[in-house]
Amino acid sequence: MPNTCLTMNGCRNVGPMGSGQAGMTLIELIIVIVIVGILAAIAIPSYRQYVIRTHRTEATTALLRLATAQEKFYVQNNRYAYPSEMDDPPPAGLGIAATTERGFYTVSIQEPGEGNLAAAQQGYTVRATPAGSQAVDADCTQFEVDDEGVRSASGARAASCWK
Repeated sequence: MPNTCLTMNGCRNVGPMGSGQAGMTLIELIIVIVIVGILAAIAIPSYRQYVIRTHRTEATTALLRLATAQEKFYVQNNRYAYPSEMDDPPPAGLGIAATTERGFYTVSIQEPGEGNLAAAQQGYTVRATPAGSQAVDADCTQFEVDDEGVRSASGARAASCWK
């Protein structure tokens, strides 16, 4: 754009719309920063909640895998595995680690109660508890599956945990 001299005192660039403004003012920049801050304040917590919900599938998958291993163990040994046999490789145990694949949950076989080893031979309950960064999940603080396939959960929104 050619320079156009309007007065003898000085010249200025004239843009396509005829204005002499060349950039953003400080006020405009501050307004943009505030808008971006507000959007981030809304988006980041929503995204964090989404990530926490998606990690719950790791717990449900691990529990169903553990329940399947318990049934297989029962077929081979005519009893369910004790908690101490969870890490042992098959056929002496289940061969399942105490933490889930990415470490968001710990999984365990619940003790049948003192002196009640006969109960362990006839049934089981497996549990997943949030660990690490997933421990902030107050909506689903615990998942369980028993030998009858009954799924349960505890937490502020326990009814939606297995969905």
